[in-house]
Amino acid sequence: MLVLPLDLMSDLLGKITGSIAGVPTLVFMIIPFILGLILGWFIKKMLKIAMIAAIIIVIVAYFGLFGLSIGSLTDIVTTYGPAAIFGGIALFGLLPLSIGFIIGLILGFIVA
Repeated sequence: MLVLPLDLMSDLLGKITGSIAGVPTLVFMIIPFILGLILGWFIKKMLKIAMIAAIIIVIVAYFGLFGLSIGSLTDIVTTYGPAAIFGGIALFGLLPLSIGFIIGLILGFIVA
C-alpha cells in the first residue's frame, strides 16, 4: 500500500531548506532574484539614455542637421531587426524566468 504525505507545508519547507549537491537551496533561489535586480537597473538606465538620445535627435532634426525619413528607418529595421530579435531570443533563453526573477526585475526597475 502506497502512503502519500498530505502535509504540503512541511514538504515545501523540506525542499526549500534542503540542499542540492551540498549547496543550500536558498542559494539557488536567490540567484534569479539578484539577476532580476541587476537587469531591472540596467533597463532603467538604458531607458533614460534612450529618452535623452531621442530628444537630441528630434532637436537636431528640427534644425535640419539630420534628416529623419521613413525610408531610412525601414532600412535600419531590415538591416538590424533580425539580429536584435536573435539577441532577444538568446537573452530570454539564458535568463531564468521565475517569480524571484520577475520580482527582482520589478524592484530593480523601481528602486534604481
